[in-house]
Amino acid sequence: MKVLQVINSLNTGGAEKLLLETLPLYNKKGIAMDLLVLDGANYPFLKTLKKRQCCKIYSLTNKSIYNPFLIFKIIPYFKKYDVIHVHLFPALYWVAIAKVLSFSKAKIIYTEHNTTNSRRSSAIFGLVDKLIYKKYSKIVTIAKEVDLNLRSHLNFKPSKFKLINNGINLEKYNNVTPYPKNNFFTEYDKILLQVSSFTEQKDQATLIKSLTELPDHIKLLLVGEGELKPECEALVKKLQLTSRVQFLGVRMDVPQLLKTADIIILSSHHEGLSLSSIEGMASGKPFIASDVSGLTDVVKGAGLLFPVGDEKALAKHIRMLLNDENYYNQVAYACLERSKKYAIEMMVKKHIALYKTLVHKI
Repeated sequence: MKVLQVINSLNTGGAEKLLLETLPLYNKKGIAMDLLVLDGANYPFLKTLKKRQCCKIYSLTNKSIYNPFLIFKIIPYFKKYDVIHVHLFPALYWVAIAKVLSFSKAKIIYTEHNTTNSRRSSAIFGLVDKLIYKKYSKIVTIAKEVDLNLRSHLNFKPSKFKLINNGINLEKYNNVTPYPKNNFFTEYDKILLQVSSFTEQKDQATLIKSLTELPDHIKLLLVGEGELKPECEALVKKLQLTSRVQFLGVRMDVPQLLKTADIIILSSHHEGLSLSSIEGMASGKPFIASDVSGLTDVVKGAGLLFPVGDEKALAKHIRMLLNDENYYNQVAYACLERSKKYAIEMMVKKHIALYKTLVHKI
């Protein structure tokens, strides 16, 4: 059985990180699995995967991934693989069309990573979506909310869907040494940390604003890149918080950063099943998140939730944690226990079972 994973690129993001972490595991378990990226730019995740030498890596272009002619470059791969597993748009569309044009018997799977997207609010794209998704042998959803929303959007028969929760390598986040705090601020400061891209989906602005409600010794580290980063940098300057906020860019040492921080936060507008939320809880630190689809189910009853865009409510949670050591430890322990439900080994095992089931139907 040969499997090809297809994704837009290995730029930073949850779906991209999932492939970075799981491709070596699949190959260790004897699954012949390779990777095809539409955009071959040498992003940090791609560099890291190349160093691991665990699979073949193909790329199609260094230009726009929205060029329909990429469909014709994808077609030859249908002759080489039994299963083609796709992530994100527009790879979603291009692989489905390539499947039709190839007349191949290879099975195609799509993983839905988000609870919503802009296409679903468009009548035209909504119709095209249904035609495209129909071409997939199976649609994997990564969380309950993602599953419910996509089923409602597509109105396909239940057997078309398979819910498999995302997972992380728990040991990677448990067994690391924190950095000295004075690498960033002073050893007496309390550090907040958010790890996420700077996109419309995320809401770093609310987290930044919350600092105006908190004492000066509470500082913030922001990890990630994206088109909205300049806006957040401008907001920090406007609020005169430059001495309290550091933008760290893309980092490959996230486990160490999580261990260094006092509180992990994910301020967002919507999520699928956020790997960052699971990683934050696995670090053994209290985790606070926006009360939105894709986060509520994962965090509720373990970490803390605040209304979207409410910096005052967020600041209140932060103060309560830092002013009450027992409460801090209680929330941290609950978060750590919750993270154990999302072991990456279980996720990989379920995907392998799905691949084998589909291949036997060829």
